[in-house]
Amino acid sequence: MLRLQSCILTRLLSSPATTPVSPLHRLLSAAAAAPAASPSPAFAVEQYLVDTCGLTRAQALKVSTKLSHLKAPSKPDGVLAFLAGLGLSSAAVAAAVAKDPKLLCTSVTRTLAPTVAGLTDLGLSRSDIGRLASLAPASFRGRSVVSNLPYYLLLYGSYDNILRVIKKNSTLLVSNLEKVVKPNVACLLECELDACDIAKLCISRPWLLTTNLERVQEMVACVESLGVPRGSGMFRLALQAVSSLGEDKIAGKLEYLKNMFRWSDAEVGIAVCRAPVILTRSKGILQSRSEFLISEVALEPAYIAQL
Repeated sequence: MLRLQSCILTRLLSSPATTPVSPLHRLLSAAAAAPAASPSPAFAVEQYLVDTCGLTRAQALKVSTKLSHLKAPSKPDGVLAFLAGLGLSSAAVAAAVAKDPKLLCTSVTRTLAPTVAGLTDLGLSRSDIGRLASLAPASFRGRSVVSNLPYYLLLYGSYDNILRVIKKNSTLLVSNLEKVVKPNVACLLECELDACDIAKLCISRPWLLTTNLERVQEMVACVESLGVPRGSGMFRLALQAVSSLGEDKIAGKLEYLKNMFRWSDAEVGIAVCRAPVILTRSKGILQSRSEFLISEVALEPAYIAQL
């Protein structure tokens, strides 16, 4: 069929000059003479991420699947220029894009600029805002970051502490304060922890603020079952210890302590109440300490429990 069409076109175009020129002939001649229209090149997202955003090829390959809808570089170009204006280095921009590719699709005028204005009104410097954008880009483009930040400044005491926390829990600033965070803080206050204790606990375990309330209540109950009373100086440390362990692991660790140090149930309880951190020590460390205290120093198990 293609050969037939080509043959017809050739015959039409090569007809003698004396032959009347038909409208069809003129149309075909114009089409043949006109240069072929070059289609606009497709936006190569993966190459853009490498060349412009500074991602590695492996990072770009992974990230590009989330940006396949981008057809032009205009919006990401605007975002990159805005981030550069905040003082972010090329490496910081690359890290932010790798963490949150959707940052490149965020509107500068409707989202990023108002966020920066709001954070500036709260007293943050350009450098402070840039650090937030680099560490938690998804939070930075979230709608609630400006309204939530004052609460966390009161809770943690400083912006530097907040940055330490979001390195471990980048969703903190956009979590629902009224439905999630404040009920968890209220539960900790009921345990007779003061604001300073809660801040220390939630710097090391920031997910305690954003998990569901039932889980926090279960951990509180677990600490009390170990014999550590609310209001005691060890309650925060005990809560910190059990928060990194499940019930099965705690039960196994208690049994190991009994066998390793030749303790009774009561003596295990005494040891845990006096030093909750013992629950987080590895079996190797516990074994070496047991051998030293019992075999070499010849201390009685009951005395060791009181140390």
